[in-house]
Amino acid sequence: MYTSFLYHAFGVREQECSCVRYEDNSIVLKLQTRKDKLCCSVCKSKNYIRSGVQIRRVRSVPIGSKQVILEIKVQRLACKDCQSIRQEHIHFVTGKRAYSNRLARLVVELSRVGTIKDVAHHLHLSWDTVKDIQKRYLYRNYNTPDISQVRHIGIDEFAVAKGHIYKTIVVDLETGRVIYIGDGKGRGVLDEFWKKVTKAGIQIEAVATDLSPAFIVAVTTNLPKATLVFDHFHVVKLMNDALDEIRRGIYREEKDLNKRKVIKGTRWLLLCNGKDIFDNKYKSRLDNALNMNEPLMKAYYLKESLREIWTQVNKEQAAEVLDKWIEQAYEAKIPKLTTMANTLKAHKWGILAWYDYHISTAKLEGINNKIKTMKRQAYGYRDQKFFELKILAMHEKNYAFIG
Repeated sequence: MYTSFLYHAFGVREQECSCVRYEDNSIVLKLQTRKDKLCCSVCKSKNYIRSGVQIRRVRSVPIGSKQVILEIKVQRLACKDCQSIRQEHIHFVTGKRAYSNRLARLVVELSRVGTIKDVAHHLHLSWDTVKDIQKRYLYRNYNTPDISQVRHIGIDEFAVAKGHIYKTIVVDLETGRVIYIGDGKGRGVLDEFWKKVTKAGIQIEAVATDLSPAFIVAVTTNLPKATLVFDHFHVVKLMNDALDEIRRGIYREEKDLNKRKVIKGTRWLLLCNGKDIFDNKYKSRLDNALNMNEPLMKAYYLKESLREIWTQVNKEQAAEVLDKWIEQAYEAKIPKLTTMANTLKAHKWGILAWYDYHISTAKLEGINNKIKTMKRQAYGYRDQKFFELKILAMHEKNYAFIG
C-alpha cells in the first residue's frame, strides 16, 4: 500500500502496511515502522537493540461504511546511548488511547452537526469515547479564555437546575465570549475572576449588570475605576412587575363584576409597548381598563414614559427626565410606584451611566437562552465541567457543539 495513501487517509507517515485483511465489517491494516524511521523514543538515537514487540490495535477513520483498524507492530527498544528501554513512539496516536488522532478530529467535526449519541452511532464508538474526545478538545482550546483585551464586561446569572442552583457568567461584551463561569450567584462567586483580572493587569472600563446588590458591591469593590452601568431592560422589567402587581391588587379589591371582567386579561396590553398596539379592538379594551382605574392609568403612563430616559440627546437631559419621572411617581402616592421611585433614585448614577457607555446585558440574555436550548437538547448534563466547557466555546459558531 502506498505510503502517501496511508498519510493522507489516516495520518500515518512513518509506518508501512505489510498486509490488509477483513474482519466482519472492518478493514484491518497491519503496520510496522520503517527501518529508517525507527529510533529511541527518548533520545532519538538509532543505536539500539530490539527487545521485544507488542501488537496494538487502534481505531482510525472509516472507509465508507467500513470501520478501519490499524494493527501496529510496536517495537520495544533498548537504547545503547541513553540506556533506556522504551517502546517506540507512535506519532498518530496520543498516549494509550484506542483511537487515532485523525479519528478524534473527525469526531470533533461531526460533533458540530450532531449529538454525542448520533456521532457515536455513526462511527460505531461508545458514547463515553465521543464525549471524552469532545471534552479533551474543549479543554485544550477553551478552558483558559484570553482576557488580555477585555474592556467591557457583562455579569449575569442563570439557573442550572431546580432548587435555587445557579451559575454566574462574565461575558466580554465586545466579542460575546463567556470568559468566566462561577458556581452560585453571591458576591464571592466572582473572587476568582477578580484574581485573574489582577494577574492579567488589564483595565476594565465598564461593567453592565442588573440591580443585584451582590454584583454592585463586587464590582465597586474590585473595580473602583470602572463605570457600572445598570441594564435598562432590567429597569423596565422592574416597572413592568410593579405595574402587574398594581393590576392584580386592583382586580382582587374590585367588587363590581363588570369592572373585573374589563381588568382581567389586560396584562399583555398593559406590559407591551403602547406604540405596538395597532388593533382598535385591543386599544379600546385598554382604554376602558385605564379610564375606570385611575391608579392603573397613572402606573401605565409612567411605565410608558420610563423608556424616554434612554432616548435623550445627552446625559444631562436624561437626568432631568429621570428626576421628573421620580417626582411623578411620588406624587401618584401608590405604594408600588413609591418603591419603584426609591429604587431609581438610589441607582440613578448607574442608570445614567448608560450615556457614558452604551452597553447592556442583552448579549447575556441571548447566551442564557442558548444555554437553556443546549441543556434541553442534551437532556441535562451530569458532568458540570463538560457543561462549562461547552458554554465557554459557545461564541464560536464553528464549535457550537450540539447536545
